[in-house]
Amino acid sequence: MSVATVRPFIMRFINALGVLGIFIHCVNGVPWTQEKLTHRASTLTTEQIRTALAHTDLDQMWQRDLTPLLVTRYPGTPGSLAVQQHIKATLGSLEAGWNVTEDSFEAHTPYGPLTFTNLIATLDPSAKRRLVLACHYDSKYYPPQWHGREFQGATDSAVPCAMMLELARALDQELKAQKSSSPDLTLQLLFFDGEEAMFQWTATDSLYGSRHLAEQMESTPHPTDATDTNLLHGIDLFVLLDLIGAPGPRFGSQFPSTSRWLSKLQHIERRLHSMGQLVDHPSDVQYFWPNHQVGFVQDDHVPFMNKGVRVLHLIPSPFPSVWHTFEDNEENLDRSTIQNLNKILQIFSLEYLNARPTDPLNPQNAP
Repeated sequence: MSVATVRPFIMRFINALGVLGIFIHCVNGVPWTQEKLTHRASTLTTEQIRTALAHTDLDQMWQRDLTPLLVTRYPGTPGSLAVQQHIKATLGSLEAGWNVTEDSFEAHTPYGPLTFTNLIATLDPSAKRRLVLACHYDSKYYPPQWHGREFQGATDSAVPCAMMLELARALDQELKAQKSSSPDLTLQLLFFDGEEAMFQWTATDSLYGSRHLAEQMESTPHPTDATDTNLLHGIDLFVLLDLIGAPGPRFGSQFPSTSRWLSKLQHIERRLHSMGQLVDHPSDVQYFWPNHQVGFVQDDHVPFMNKGVRVLHLIPSPFPSVWHTFEDNEENLDRSTIQNLNKILQIFSLEYLNARPTDPLNPQNAP
């Protein structure tokens, strides 16, 4: 039989295998990579919310996590290394059993080659689907000869990193229980290095860490034996936190595909307000505005969004007035705002993961 004769039979066979593969993936419903589109979060009861929020403590977060982050920490500095060690030690001390890995690489910058290190913390690496919370831990570089001052980057982005660490610590028992009860859905925390431009924002002088990690995830099979899916397929929702900590933030909608999750955050804000859980919060909605469209912002979500990942970008519009100034420091942070957003984000994460709070005095209430 000639090659020309055999080829149609081969192609029909290959196509049949493709159809069979789709059938196998869909036999129990939608493909697992599409479950994110129909995912439904739970709604905790008032009592469950009170139980969960009893675990969070702003004063302790400030001392344990925020203060160690308020150092000069642009890539390659002792401060950057200290922050990396703090994040790893904090997550490593928790009972939930986080898997923490490093993504270190060298990249060319306007000041020559530099080493960058992303930190990836995954509650259950074997789970197919992940809710991702992300921030960048590096601070903007200001050459000493220009200003002779140190840039803290409190909102940009020490507070978001501290919020994520506080969430992991406050919900430690809940996440430990969720890990064993929901093997297909987990939580992942991403701490990016090199978000800031070293000299001037361009396509190559910015987003060093997120660009590298998006490429790495795209080239990594997921699950481990997969041939047609990768780690990016496993991301249900990529929630990026940035420029948080100033008073009066307003988070609008950038992406219609995830506006329902911004609505979910607004709903949680309303519920916590009605319960008296939010401080200095005079009206039921102050932060989350799903019907308010805001302009596109270049940030660590872009390399992931460009590869098809669904993004919820929690960045205030307008930016805080202290953005990229030396006034972006601890003195200009608003404690009430940070405390309120801590609570809202913690309840959002529990409800997305369909986890229930654990009362240490009443363990039968555990999931």
